[in-house]
Amino acid sequence: MTDNYNVQYLKTIKFSSLPLEEKIKIKSVGRPKPNVLIINTTKCKNREYKRTFKIEMYEKTDWLCGCDVSNSLYCFPCLLFSSDQASDPSEWTKSGVKDLVHLSEKIKKQQNSKSHLSAKLGFNLLGKQDIRQQLNSVYRLSIEKHNVQVKNNRYVLSKIINCVKFCGAFELALRGHREKEDSVNPGIFRGLINFSAELDIALRDHLQQATIFKGTSKDIQNDLLECMLSVCQAHIKKEIAASKFVSIMSDETSDISNIFQMVIVFRYTLPNGSPVERFWTFVKPNEHDAVALAGCIEEALNYVLKNPDQLISQSYDGASVMSGAQGGVQKLIKNKFKYAHYIHCYAHQLNLIMSQATSINTNARIFFAELSDITNFFSNSPQRVAILDEVVGNRVPSASATRWNFKIRTVNTVYENRKALIECMEKIQSTSRQSDTITKAGALLRLLYDPKFIFWLSVFHRIMPHVNILYSQLQKRSTDSVTVKRCINEFEKNIQKERETIHTIKEIELANMDESQTRKRRKTEERHSYVSTIVQAKEVCDTILAEIKRRYSFTGHLEVAHLFSVENFEIFSTNFPTKHLNSAIMNFSFLNKDKLKTEPEIIYKRSDFREVSGAVHLLKFLVENNLQTDFSETFSVLQAIVTMPMTTAEAERCFSTLKRIKTFLRSTMGENRLTALAMLSIEKQMIQEIPNFNELVIEEFISKKDRRIDFQFKTCL
Repeated sequence: MTDNYNVQYLKTIKFSSLPLEEKIKIKSVGRPKPNVLIINTTKCKNREYKRTFKIEMYEKTDWLCGCDVSNSLYCFPCLLFSSDQASDPSEWTKSGVKDLVHLSEKIKKQQNSKSHLSAKLGFNLLGKQDIRQQLNSVYRLSIEKHNVQVKNNRYVLSKIINCVKFCGAFELALRGHREKEDSVNPGIFRGLINFSAELDIALRDHLQQATIFKGTSKDIQNDLLECMLSVCQAHIKKEIAASKFVSIMSDETSDISNIFQMVIVFRYTLPNGSPVERFWTFVKPNEHDAVALAGCIEEALNYVLKNPDQLISQSYDGASVMSGAQGGVQKLIKNKFKYAHYIHCYAHQLNLIMSQATSINTNARIFFAELSDITNFFSNSPQRVAILDEVVGNRVPSASATRWNFKIRTVNTVYENRKALIECMEKIQSTSRQSDTITKAGALLRLLYDPKFIFWLSVFHRIMPHVNILYSQLQKRSTDSVTVKRCINEFEKNIQKERETIHTIKEIELANMDESQTRKRRKTEERHSYVSTIVQAKEVCDTILAEIKRRYSFTGHLEVAHLFSVENFEIFSTNFPTKHLNSAIMNFSFLNKDKLKTEPEIIYKRSDFREVSGAVHLLKFLVENNLQTDFSETFSVLQAIVTMPMTTAEAERCFSTLKRIKTFLRSTMGENRLTALAMLSIEKQMIQEIPNFNELVIEEFISKKDRRIDFQFKTCL
C-alpha cells in the first residue's frame, strides 16, 4: 500500500480487486496533477507555433490527470474503472494524450463517451450506499425511524447524565441501601431519576417500558462516571497543550479507610492570561518512598505533556520525602524535567515561621496552651455552650496545631470578648453543680484576669491580623510570585512597626481596665517584671522577621519576580536590575537575554505599566492589547511566573472534598469512582463551560463497548 498514487502505479494495479478501504483512500488522495512537459509544434505558412501544457488546465476539467514519466494526460476515473479491461482501446487510459492542438475536441469526445460516464458514475458513488438503497423509500423510512429512536435514547441518557452530574457536584451519595423498585431508600440518584421522570414524559416512558437498558444500574453509573472523567481529563489535556508552561502540585493524606491518597493538581494559564488550577486525579501509590511517589507524578506528566520542557515548576509541602535535595521527589522529577524548579509551599512555610516564633520562649508557649484551655472548656459540654451563647453571643473557634489561620480567629475572639467571657465564667461558676466545671471555670476566670495572659493576648492580637492577611493572599488561586513578594514586604514592615510599639500595650491595657482591676494589676506588677516580658515579645517579632527573610528569600528561579515588581519600576528605569536578569537567564535558558533586557526597559519608562498590580494583571494587559508577539520574552517570563504556584492550597481543598465524598458509609469506594466524583465536584465550573459536555460523554459511553440499545445515528449516504 502506498500514498504515491501516480499514473504509472494506477496502470499496473487491478482497481476492482482492491479492498474497499484502499479504493476509498485512492479516491480521497485525488488525481495526480504533475506539471507534464508536453510541447506541440505546428507550422502555418512561414511561421512556427509552439503549444505547451499549462498546469491551469487541471482546474478546467475535474477528471484530467497527468503523468510526468510518459509526459501524457489521462482520465482519472477511467484509469480506475477501465484500466483493467484489456478490450478498452481508449488512449485516455493506455498511451495517454499528448495532442494539445486538438485537446479540447478530445476532452469533449471523452466526456460524451459511455465508458467515461460509467467510470465517472462509479467513481462518484464509491464509498457510498448502493444506488438501489438510495432510491429505496422503504430503506430511507427505516433509517429515519432508527434515527428518531436514537434521538430519544440519547435524550434519555443525557437526562441520566444530568442526574449523575448533580449528585457529583453536590457530593451526594449516588447509591442507597437497597435499590429495588419497592425500596424506601433507593438512594439519591434513583430518587432524583424518579423525580425527573415525573417532570419529563420521555424519561418516564423509558423507565416504564425499557426492558434491556434503563440506565440506572450501578454498572451504568460506573461507566458514566468513567466517561465523564475521561471527557474532563481530555479537556484539561487540551488546555495544557495550548499553554506554554505547566506546573504540578501534589500532597498526601489518609482517607476514612486509612488508605494513603496522593492528589495531583496542574496549574497553567488560559489564553486570556488567567491562571487555573485543575484537579487531575487521586492516586494510591504502592509504596510511600520517593521513588514510588515520583513514579506516580511522572506517569501523569507523561500523559499530559508533549514536551518535557513545558513543566516549569513543582510544588509540595516540606516533608523530606518530597523536598529532599538528594533523593526526594522534587530531585527525581528535576532529573527528567530540567525546568521543573521546586517551590516549597509558602502557606506551609508560614505555619513553620509562626510555630518557630511562638516556641522561642516559655511565656509564648504557655499562652497558646492556656488559650487552648478556653476552647477545650466549651468543646464537650452543651450546657457550657448554651451559657456562652447567652452571655457572649459568639462561639470560641477551635485552634489547630498546623493551621495558624484557625489560631488567629481564636485570639481575636478571646481578645474582643474578654469581658463577656469573664461574665460567662462567673455565671457558670454560680449556676453549675459539677465540681469539675466550677474548678475549671474558676481557673479560666483567673486566667482572663491574669495580666501576663492579657499582655500576650494583646501582642498576638496585633500580630495575627497581618499573618491572616498574608495567609489569605497565599491561599488565592490567582496569586503569583510578584504579588506574594509585595505582600511579604508589606508584612515585614507591619511586623517591624508592631515590634516598635509593643511597649505601649501596657499603658493601653491599664487604660481599658476598671479601678479594681488596676489595683489588682498594680499588686501583681510588684511581683512581675514587665521589662522582660516586653523583651520576650520583641524576640517573637524578631524571630518572625528573621524566618521571613530566611524562608521567603526570592533567589534562584524566583528571583525573576523582581524584574516585574511594580513598586521598583521607577528605580529600574534609571538603574536596570542586571543581577535579576542574569538570574532569570541562568534558570530559564530558553529566554533571549538581549530581547528580555530591551522589553522591560520600555516597560519601566512608561507610566501606564506602573498601574498594573502583579504578574497576572500585567500578563492580561499584554494579551488584551495584543502585545504577546512584540513583547515575546516578557510574555514568556510572565507566563512562567504566573504558572509557578506559591502554595499547595488547591491540593488541601481537594482533600476537603475527599473527606466529604469518601465517608464512613462510603468507605469501600474504588479509586476510579472516587476520582470521577471528585472531578465532578471540584471542577463543576469547568464542566459547565465545556461545550456539549453531555454529547461528548455519550460518544465516550458508546465507544467503550457495544450497547444493547441504539445510540448511533445512521445516514442514507
